[in-house]
Amino acid sequence: MLLLLLLLPFAASFIAACMPSDSRDRPAAVAGLATLAALAVAIAHFDRIAAGAVPQERFAWLPDYGLDIVLRMDGLAWVFTVMVLGIGLLVLLYARYYMSRRDPVARFYSYMMAFMGAMLGVVLSGNLIQLVVFWELTSFTSFLLIGYWQERNDARRGARMAFTVTTIGGLCLLAGVLLLGHIAGSYELDAVLGAGNLIRAHDWYVPALVLVLLGALTKSAQFPFHFWLPHAMAAPTPVSSYLHSATMVKAGIFLLIRLWPALAGTEEWTWILGSAGVCTLLIGSFFAIFQHDMKGLLAYSTISHLGLITVLLSIGTPLSVVAAVFHTMNHAVFKASLFMAVGIIDHESGTRDMRQLRGLRRAMPHTAALAIVASAAMAGVPLMNGFLSKEMFFAETMIVGGSENWWMSVAAVLMGLFSVVYSLRFISVFFGPLARDLPDEPHEPARWMRVPIECLVLLCIAVGVMPERVVGDVLAVAAHSVLGPTMPEYSLAIWHGVNLPLLMSLVALAGGVASYLVLRDRFELAGRDRVPVLHRLKGAQIYENTMLALSQGAAWLLRWTGTRRLQPQLLVLMVAMVAVPLLLARPLQALSLPPLGGIHPLFALLWLIGAGCAVAAAWKAKYHRLAALALVGGTGLATSVTFLWLSAPDLALTQLMVETVTTVLILLGLRWLPPRFPPAHLGPHVPPRAWLRRARDALVATAGGLGLAAASYAVLTQPLATSSASIRDFFVLRALPEGGGANVVNVLLVDFRGFDTMGEITVLSAVALTVYALLRRFRPAPESIAIPVQQASDVDPAVNQKPAQQARDGYLMVQAVYLRFLLPVMGVIAVYFFMRGHNLPGGGFVAGLIFATALIVQYMVAGTDWVESHLRLRPHRWIGWGLVTACVTGLGAWLFGYPFLTSHTAHVTLPLLGELHLPSAFVFDLGVFLVVVGTTMLILVALAHQSLRSHRTPPTAGRSAAAIIAPVKEIQ
Repeated sequence: MLLLLLLLPFAASFIAACMPSDSRDRPAAVAGLATLAALAVAIAHFDRIAAGAVPQERFAWLPDYGLDIVLRMDGLAWVFTVMVLGIGLLVLLYARYYMSRRDPVARFYSYMMAFMGAMLGVVLSGNLIQLVVFWELTSFTSFLLIGYWQERNDARRGARMAFTVTTIGGLCLLAGVLLLGHIAGSYELDAVLGAGNLIRAHDWYVPALVLVLLGALTKSAQFPFHFWLPHAMAAPTPVSSYLHSATMVKAGIFLLIRLWPALAGTEEWTWILGSAGVCTLLIGSFFAIFQHDMKGLLAYSTISHLGLITVLLSIGTPLSVVAAVFHTMNHAVFKASLFMAVGIIDHESGTRDMRQLRGLRRAMPHTAALAIVASAAMAGVPLMNGFLSKEMFFAETMIVGGSENWWMSVAAVLMGLFSVVYSLRFISVFFGPLARDLPDEPHEPARWMRVPIECLVLLCIAVGVMPERVVGDVLAVAAHSVLGPTMPEYSLAIWHGVNLPLLMSLVALAGGVASYLVLRDRFELAGRDRVPVLHRLKGAQIYENTMLALSQGAAWLLRWTGTRRLQPQLLVLMVAMVAVPLLLARPLQALSLPPLGGIHPLFALLWLIGAGCAVAAAWKAKYHRLAALALVGGTGLATSVTFLWLSAPDLALTQLMVETVTTVLILLGLRWLPPRFPPAHLGPHVPPRAWLRRARDALVATAGGLGLAAASYAVLTQPLATSSASIRDFFVLRALPEGGGANVVNVLLVDFRGFDTMGEITVLSAVALTVYALLRRFRPAPESIAIPVQQASDVDPAVNQKPAQQARDGYLMVQAVYLRFLLPVMGVIAVYFFMRGHNLPGGGFVAGLIFATALIVQYMVAGTDWVESHLRLRPHRWIGWGLVTACVTGLGAWLFGYPFLTSHTAHVTLPLLGELHLPSAFVFDLGVFLVVVGTTMLILVALAHQSLRSHRTPPTAGRSAAAIIAPVKEIQ
């Protein structure tokens, strides 16, 4: 059930992404139903968790490294899960009425559900490495949400800022988690939490603590990293309501609470967190007073309340943890409702500027009442949920500070005073005469747009009036999962008598009201010049200056070390291939080369032919690229025969098909290159400097190739450390019993190195899509394009055609008819090699190349228009379905409790056919086949469609290869 809980949001995200961009109701319904189902699953777990159970689900991930995917739900995880799903459900309902029909709403819901899934992954992770993976996924999905309105500069800037800060913090968190796992001896969450004494006594405790806190403080917008959160307000209001109440910023708070048993209780913990928290709560609450944008005010108030929770966690007492969990829950409720109220005001009046807004309670009385109640909860007014947790905060600051460290109590009262001031300023827009100069006429929103706020405000009142009955059990379960046997006694009663915390609350309330009355007439004049010292330390400006300095440094480095020419880059690469083995010569001394046996004269002749083709290709490439391409093909054929000579038919067949496909693709690519001839004033002579450069390049290339070949040969022929067998023997002996196939090469690709192959087809797909994206908009230089030869089909046969021309066209037509029959024949051959690949030479990669060659033949005859119209190929879909098939094959192993991409073999006996060998790798190989065909055809279509287009010639996308080869000859 935990796996279902985690996968439901991601499934809804995928479904929403497949819907039309202008659809509103269907993606909203899918997202809402998935969230509701996940919330029902989470609520169903409460009885077990309240009884002390900790449900877990474990799946093999990297067993050799002791890493499993663990889903774990204790009391703390349950509370955060319900917050993420409950508030998320309300936000999704609210967004249905907030988002405009002009927005790509399906994409919005897809992003929201992906973010929800990532947040659930953080909350439910029972493994620290797994937690970091989902942690970074929250940064990525929040980047998409904040920058949802891509056309706005402030949205792009805010998204980049949030992503940069939180991602850097995530990298620090990863380093800290690695240290914690090393100290505790495991990355399992239970093991790390149980090793608190060991971790605190270790020499690496301080570095690990600092790195983990950097990750948490950047995510939860704590000083000095608080500056990114106000800029994230450029996101749509439903995003702000969700990210900054229950999810994004609360991820850092969750991490602090989660690791509290393992890291808290030291002076380093107290001083680092306490200093950051106090600075955050004071700066955030002070700046909130002077904001004119209602969302900006709520952003800085969020920073302040997050600082309050951080201070509670820094105190280190069990009761402070209870108060931190309680205020985390309260803040999520009233802050989400306030953000949605601001969204309604902006949606119905057209502005969020408090200098323009006034008297809104006359036009929208229901929204005004809801916003006033939520603001009272934010200010800590009695009988509201915020009052209870803030009073607990005052009590804890007094206990930890005592009579000596009274400064923390003063800071707490100041924060409470400032919160009253900005809360009063927030609700001031509802009083006074109704403004008449607003962009839109304000009015109440749709009924269901207000329902989410009503639910949250009702919860604020219910918790404030009946805290023990409404939230007592939930708070106890969450706190007990963190504190365990040190769980303190506490009371959630709304009246504890007259005491110092109550007096502090009253002072904050009275002082806040008095301060607001004094400053009320000065708010419109308040600006950045009022606090020059603080604004000079503005974090956003420091960030921008840092990014600018990095960009300038990168540009300087690229200018001095980089080049756009390919030849210098290849020179550096070849030099590295020579230098690295020399630097590692001492470690490689143990890798002695086995003696080479006798070389057959025919084999030596074959290599001489291949080497001669390579040298000739390098020589001809300067003046005649078409001849160089033919010579490179000769080298490839020599390589194919070499593989065949050395009893590697799989590699020989693959190399042969690769040469066939790439020859056509490179031939098309030649059209993109400008003509290259020797300078006219030099004639056939080449200056000595050019000869020296060529000699240098030849020596470096030869040395690099020989060094790489020697290193590969030495490594592959070394015996294993545990036995006298070589790497070759290891795979030969295990291919059939463990991989279920007699073809070692294919078993190696789809079983032993299945994850490698998965990465390779993913990279291949990315390359094909990149080529397509680049060539779709790019055009060759006009001088590199010759006028295409006109085809016979474009000319009236009765006009300007000589008998010889007509005879040649008739011959080509007959040849085209015969070549059409090659498609089904080569298709059958591809199926044959695909089906036999697990036990005999073949496989998905070779079969894909054979089928792609069949399609290329059809293109050479009739062009891409005929291929697309008659065969109806959609290369993008082939690539997509290939990747999905490969992934589903790997995920299928998980359903049976095996690691990702573990293959299994079955033998089925059928009538007439007899016994069939059906490995699961067959399906994975099918994915490889689809990706190979899709990528090859996508590159072919991209090159063929664009290679003849320019402003000088009409589009000739459907021309055959004959129309391309002739201009290439003219260029050469």
